[in-house]
Amino acid sequence: MGMQTLLITLNLDNIGHMPCAPAVGGVGKGHLVREIDALNGLIGYITDLTALQYKTLNTSKGLAVHSTRAQVDKHLYRVKMRQALEEKQNLFIRQALITDIIVKNDEAVGLKDAFGFCFYGKTIVITAGTFLSGLIHIGNKTFPAGRAGEFPANALSESIKSLGLQTGRFKTGTGPRIKRSSIDFSKLELRPGDGKPRYFSYRSKNLPYEEYPCYVTYTTKETHSLILENLDKSALYSGQIKGTPVRYCPSLEDKVVKFRDKERHQVILEPEGKDTDEIYVSGLGNSMPPEIQEKIFRSPKGLENAVILRPAYAIEYDYLLPHQLLPTLETKDIKNLFFAGQVNGTTGYEEAAAQGIVAGINAALKVLDKPFFVPQRSESYIGVMIDDLVTKGTDEPYRVFTSRAEYRLFLREDNVYFRLSDKAYSLGLIPKERYDQVCKLYEDALKLKNIIHEYSVKDEEKNESINLEVYLRRSDVSLKQFEDICKEFSPEVVDFVEIETKYKGYLDRQKREVEKLKNLENIKIPYDFDYNIPGISLELREKFQKIKPINLGQASRIPGSTPSAIALLMIYLKKESSVVENK
Repeated sequence: MGMQTLLITLNLDNIGHMPCAPAVGGVGKGHLVREIDALNGLIGYITDLTALQYKTLNTSKGLAVHSTRAQVDKHLYRVKMRQALEEKQNLFIRQALITDIIVKNDEAVGLKDAFGFCFYGKTIVITAGTFLSGLIHIGNKTFPAGRAGEFPANALSESIKSLGLQTGRFKTGTGPRIKRSSIDFSKLELRPGDGKPRYFSYRSKNLPYEEYPCYVTYTTKETHSLILENLDKSALYSGQIKGTPVRYCPSLEDKVVKFRDKERHQVILEPEGKDTDEIYVSGLGNSMPPEIQEKIFRSPKGLENAVILRPAYAIEYDYLLPHQLLPTLETKDIKNLFFAGQVNGTTGYEEAAAQGIVAGINAALKVLDKPFFVPQRSESYIGVMIDDLVTKGTDEPYRVFTSRAEYRLFLREDNVYFRLSDKAYSLGLIPKERYDQVCKLYEDALKLKNIIHEYSVKDEEKNESINLEVYLRRSDVSLKQFEDICKEFSPEVVDFVEIETKYKGYLDRQKREVEKLKNLENIKIPYDFDYNIPGISLELREKFQKIKPINLGQASRIPGSTPSAIALLMIYLKKESSVVENK
């Protein structure tokens, strides 16, 4: 967006480093990656450049929730990401350990590093991940770290608290790495990909691609016995860890204890790259001592002689309570200070990247004195995630799921560029050439819709002519069967039109719901609004005051909010606006 931008990081060599699974995307997460790409972010394109395998998830469910996941060469990903950043005009990169946020008159104006050197800027975005007072746990041993082998950011955490910002404590972890040549793959289940690329980025065309498979094994009775017999040695169960763990990606101890009726749990072996002997093991993450870990990792079939290269570990860290943020990701009480990523209580590369691009866009818009970019729930999963965080907060590491989106029929992977390109172009994020391409695709889609609307086919069962638009709503009928119609249109246009046709009734209903929502979103609430309104409970008044919703739509989504409370809010807002007008 033309802003001179400084990226400060603890270690230049670890830009783009993947400390957990060597994969991008997944259920809901794949949607996020495509949305970031529509805003011209890098995560999707770098993933495509380094992909080892693509897999479409949720194929047994409706087309609206199909999601893409890619295994990547994590070492190559880091190289390509750093290379892309180094080539970016107006981006300056510097290695430093930041210790303080410099604030004057409730405005963030700069940062100070461990040597006392100061950096000044008009806006600041904190993307500290798991580094704020990071503490790694392996058995009864703990040591300060932002992630394995890297310094924590203890002083920065204290600086954030000294500004009056509230923090909480979360726990996450990562699985072990095992030597490939020590694994007996003949005993494992093969998990191939789709056999061809399913690109995340519009920039990706005919990239070199060689598919690498994943493998699956399972925990055993021995695995579970080792866990249960040694729970007192687990950092998670000994009481040593105080932070709240991730519910949707639990450690092995949690799975064994909470699901004792299950005889086994899935273990996935994922390649870390083409030129390494290292295999990431998903499903065996735990916080046991190394000597117990060794036994646990050798208990599943095929891993009897496994050589452990890196043990699993748990990490505890401070995060910012996200209700203190505006939907722009700027803090409510300190101007020009933004937070993005895992530091806001989320988990996952994709959630972090989505917040990062929104915070970056709004930090630039603040400097340019232009209206902020606030993605709506009805137009993106990015909007769903940010609204959830700033409206409801989170008492556990937040993860995106398709089930979190009430308008998920609109928020599909196939229509992402149609949803977001207008805004991306108006913000100056994508070039005109790209915008024109999207407009052309949309025109083609409208043309194909019109053809379908006018086209008739022979229904063999009923021996009568039937409109193709109606015929396509059958589950066993695909638009691709009509080659004479589809041949002049691109596959992406055909897929989009087929989905829109099959779901037309549901989509029309959701459009009406979205219009109702927009009416509430358009009624703004002043930041200093007095919620002391008769008829609204004291508990809800306190929530409104704490969250400070920017409009009635956000107020309606605050937990505990009721239709009657929103109606009262609307009445008092109208009263206040009429008083201002009369003055």
